[in-house]
Amino acid sequence: MSETLSSTEISELICTRISHDLIGNIGAVSNAVELLEEGDTDFMDDIRSILNTSSTVLSARLKFFRMAFGLNNSNLEKADMIFSVSQDYLKTLGNANYPLELKMKLSSAKFGRMAMLCLMIVADTMFRGGRIEVEEDGDALAVVGFSEKAASPEKVQAIKEALSGNVPDNPAQFAPVFYLQELLGDTKYKLYMVEQNSFGFIIK
Repeated sequence: MSETLSSTEISELICTRISHDLIGNIGAVSNAVELLEEGDTDFMDDIRSILNTSSTVLSARLKFFRMAFGLNNSNLEKADMIFSVSQDYLKTLGNANYPLELKMKLSSAKFGRMAMLCLMIVADTMFRGGRIEVEEDGDALAVVGFSEKAASPEKVQAIKEALSGNVPDNPAQFAPVFYLQELLGDTKYKLYMVEQNSFGFIIK
């Protein structure tokens, strides 16, 4: 069903998506605190591990979400900061056996937020690791994921639905797509999908 989402609805989807991506590690921290309160020292090593892992993930994701979805941030004008925050975010996805690597070449601030949103969308489709390349070339931006395993066909199809004006099932998962469209609507740029032996986007 074709449906134009309002800014309020897009904001609601973003809040839902961020909450979903944080709640698991918040729950882990809560469980670790409960174990501490019980005072059982037999679990101390596990508690330290849970707190260390969860705090690292929460910090990395919050920094990324703050830049990608928050009010204008001076860090979006710094290519090295965008790379560092995006790289740390990708480390919170998948596992050690299937890491997501990042190559990034940005030369201006105008594509910073769009690059992060595209990266987030592409990463959502890569469930067996791989490499995401972000490159600004003149007045165009390309964000493309490469992996030995093809991108999730279900998610790619849902992204296509969102881009064509339809609302897919579980729309909060695709909040970055709707927000990216909203941002592009106020610019001269258009979004094009890349699907040839890879998956990603070109903005030009």
